[in-house]
Amino acid sequence: MPMQAPRRNALTPDALQMMDIIARTGSFAAAARELGRVPSALTYSVRQLEDALDVLLFDRSSRQAQLTAAGQELLDEGRRLLAEMDAVANRVRRVSTGWESELTVAVDDVISRLTVFELVEGFYAQRTPDGQAPGTRLRVRSEVLAGLWEALVSGQADLAIGAMMNTPPQTGIELKPLGEVEFVFAMAPHHPLAQVGEPLSDAQILAHRAVAVADSAQRLSPVTVNLLPGQDVFTVPSMGAKIEALMRCLGVGFVPEPQVREALRLGRLVARRVQRARQPSLFGYAWRSAATPQPRKAPQGLALQWWLQQLDSPATRRALLERHLGLPAEAV
Repeated sequence: MPMQAPRRNALTPDALQMMDIIARTGSFAAAARELGRVPSALTYSVRQLEDALDVLLFDRSSRQAQLTAAGQELLDEGRRLLAEMDAVANRVRRVSTGWESELTVAVDDVISRLTVFELVEGFYAQRTPDGQAPGTRLRVRSEVLAGLWEALVSGQADLAIGAMMNTPPQTGIELKPLGEVEFVFAMAPHHPLAQVGEPLSDAQILAHRAVAVADSAQRLSPVTVNLLPGQDVFTVPSMGAKIEALMRCLGVGFVPEPQVREALRLGRLVARRVQRARQPSLFGYAWRSAATPQPRKAPQGLALQWWLQQLDSPATRRALLERHLGLPAEAV
């Protein structure tokens, strides 16, 4: 461990910049002129760096500043480190103006990915008053049912889009509605239940396998929706996978009508009425309120404010629930 300290101490930003200038100018003399130093002082600094790292950085047999393999590696990594230092400095400066260093948006499987990516494009197009990008690192994560709440409550997400409104939010969580989504009971056109009369009873449905999307919650109690006690269940990781399973006649289940609209139109799926009354599901979006302690960042930063402003638009909220691609990726 003591041997590592001199090496770390030698790799200063000035030393890395010196290597970059020598390589760029092609000679110690030219680099010394650019740095405002005498060539002998520059040569001494290089030798000190070589002694600290215990490697040769330049080929002394060449009249030019010819890098060795070790010198080239240090140059490449040094340039990368200098760029990262500049990026960190820029992010710190932007955070001081109110932009978060990172923002995580958790999105439920019922939400339009097309619209989410359009919002991401809009976010990255933002500019600060000095014409720079905000510098906020954006993360989008996919969650299902209670997993969405868990990501928000645990601090793993700053904004949750597609939260079910049937559970009152915890203290310190703000919640607003997105809108309603109608779910239809769907199956492949050649499924046995597609051949019987409507409405379908629970007894008829119970005799057939259901397809369900797994709740992504790890600590909170998973939510089970529209499954009958004792029913055989095939569990899949996403709504797209569920729709694919339905089209392959692997089971039956309730799915958001906007996400299967094209499959229904093409006859890849059929919808059947059921005896159990089912109201449209109400979804919302939620975020940690400004009063909630957030050790990772200042609350209600400009990045979160931008997303909340977009969600204030009725057209955006409608698009998040309605604008889906025709068929799931698994079916293309």
